Amino acid sequence: MNKNNFLEELERRVILFDGAMGTMLYDRGIFINQCFENVNLSNPRLVKEIHTGYANAGADVLQTNTFGANQFKLLKHGLRDSLEAINYQGAKLAREVAGDQLYVAGSLGPLGVKIEPWGKLAREEAKEAFKEQAQALLNGGVDLFTLETFSDLGEIEQAIKAVRELCGLPIVAAMTIDESGNSLYGTATETFTYHLDRWGADVVGVNCSVGPPSMMNALEKMVHATKKPIIIQPNAGNPRVIDQRNIYLASPEYMAEFAMRFIKGGARLVGGCCGTTPEHIKAMEKSVRMLSPRQHDFTITIPQEVIEESSPAPLEERSRYAAKLVKGELVTSVEIVPPRGSDPSKVLESSRRLKEFGVDAINVPDGPRALCRMGAQHLSILIEQQVGMETILHYCCRDRNLLGMQSDVMGLYAVGLRNILIITGDPPKMGDYPDATAVFDVDAIGLTNMVNRMNHGVDLGGTKLDAPTAFHIGVGLNPGAIDVEHEIRRFEWKVDAGAEYAITQPVFDPDILLDFLPKIKHIEIPIIAGVWPLVSLRNAEFMNTEVPGASVPDRYMERMRKAQEISKEEARAEGLRIAQEAVAQAREHVQGFQVSAPFGKVDYSMKVLSVLKEFGGDV
Repeated sequence: MNKNNFLEELERRVILFDGAMGTMLYDRGIFINQCFENVNLSNPRLVKEIHTGYANAGADVLQTNTFGANQFKLLKHGLRDSLEAINYQGAKLAREVAGDQLYVAGSLGPLGVKIEPWGKLAREEAKEAFKEQAQALLNGGVDLFTLETFSDLGEIEQAIKAVRELCGLPIVAAMTIDESGNSLYGTATETFTYHLDRWGADVVGVNCSVGPPSMMNALEKMVHATKKPIIIQPNAGNPRVIDQRNIYLASPEYMAEFAMRFIKGGARLVGGCCGTTPEHIKAMEKSVRMLSPRQHDFTITIPQEVIEESSPAPLEERSRYAAKLVKGELVTSVEIVPPRGSDPSKVLESSRRLKEFGVDAINVPDGPRALCRMGAQHLSILIEQQVGMETILHYCCRDRNLLGMQSDVMGLYAVGLRNILIITGDPPKMGDYPDATAVFDVDAIGLTNMVNRMNHGVDLGGTKLDAPTAFHIGVGLNPGAIDVEHEIRRFEWKVDAGAEYAITQPVFDPDILLDFLPKIKHIEIPIIAGVWPLVSLRNAEFMNTEVPGASVPDRYMERMRKAQEISKEEARAEGLRIAQEAVAQAREHVQGFQVSAPFGKVDYSMKVLSVLKEFGGDV
């Protein structure tokens, strides 16, 4: 075998990859809370034993034990400074087993952090992280690179670019899929195959997450989207959880049978992923040797959803609230927290009073402070349907995964909701159930991008929707942030992602707001000032210590303290005056106000907004 001509070898015959590394290490006593890649340094003999098992089973390619050896994943284990050594040693160990007879593939997996547009990490930063790892593998003497188990097309694109900037070695690029054949971000099989081909991968394919039948279905679609060689690496069946462990039950004979089907179906490379062992690979080797690669005679079609996007609906057509902002009119809304139970009657009655008062919309927060309350979505629907008043639904990233969020957004649009305020959300440890599990698949930036894409008629995975949504997309903003520069950068990213208006955290000191606004004047979307009328000194102390992003300046704390010493009534009156002063001072500098209703008392909110009438304006 000439290891310098992998692609030429691939034209002549089927190539067999090895199987799982992680599950093999786990079975040898390396537990899940440890860094599997660091075993290259801590127990190199064990890694070589596993490589040797696959070599003896007949594998043509040994993949390095470096899947998660990037700076972000290693940092979690305190091993950031060992990156070069772990990757170099991973390539060296595989080479010592492979010699000149087998190929060594440098394994690169996802970074473990989301990149733009779904997360904070810039594409260029992601590419540099992949380059750092790939360079160490290159120094160790790999023959090719395998980019495996990716869910995000944008991330694997940066991995491909990173390797291409370093060398001309072959690139095997594989996405991971669900039972339907879509990537875990929802990208259709034909779509990600088309992109991997177009971006310059030498081999494209799928690996991990599912067993052979689902991979067979994906292969049948992939052959119509590329003429590049295709690799299929399934798990050893779908795992069953036994005693809190994932157990893979597919037999070697079962895997061998599907290896034959893969080859007959057009695959040029086969191998295994989680749960596969040298015994599986040995059985698959017999199937591989029986068959020569099938010549590709399929018609290639470009997926239609790759090309087409819808133009979003004009802002003024999305909601009455949006239309007023487009016209430059001042908008008002009141925030009412959902009840701690299933009875919405008090909120609905308060909403009717606010509608009569002339407020434009009701803001409905989504699990503020991670407390258990009625669902914000359901309450928003009730208000719109029973009161006939627009709502601004706060939608947070804490409790839902990406699939659930997309489903929610489509359903919310179908029932008539149009205004959405996207927030990251408070962590569960703040609330009633500190041990509850948070999801946080994306933050507010990523979710803004997702909703914006759906407004363009495309879902997260790049698949065209039957009909686009038309949400008016808002985001949060904190003028009083400790790190103002970071807050501005995040705001810029939110607007780049598709934000169309912003609502600030409660503004107790208008001077802070007025000092902040010139710093974002280059960002031309409407700014709505949040206002919270304090009702007591204790309420002011609570805002200062318990509510993220809120801050009551010392001089206002002193005013509340003096008023509290007189009476509870005077404290409420003083809190109201502070809020009215904020509205009066800020009204010429913002496009509207969101006033909170502390403890559900909308009377306070209406008294705050009544200041606007004194200046001859509408509420």
